[in-house]
Amino acid sequence: MVEGRWAVSSSTLLTEEQKQLVFARLPNKITEEGVLLVKSQSERSQLGNKQQVIRKMNQLISAALVKRKVRRPTKPTAASKEKRLESKKKNTYTKENRKKIDRNEYR
Repeated sequence: MVEGRWAVSSSTLLTEEQKQLVFARLPNKITEEGVLLVKSQSERSQLGNKQQVIRKMNQLISAALVKRKVRRPTKPTAASKEKRLESKKKNTYTKENRKKIDRNEYR
């Protein structure tokens, strides 16, 4: 098993804003001292595990630094509204047919 450590808090590669993003988006991977911790034991060789740890760290950091798009809420389409209303009508009809028949109504 290979364990990779990188001190994010004392790193000069990242700006303060980037460090804050990394801390916010990777809280389970960063220790209280501000060290990013990544382990690997999937390969049979130590060298393979080291390469895997470096690859994982690079992926984690780059994914944490990607700016996320803001989701714009969309309005339901006309077809989806129609489908919903049709479904409600069908449900109403089904429940209406479950009622007991009033005998006085047919006399």
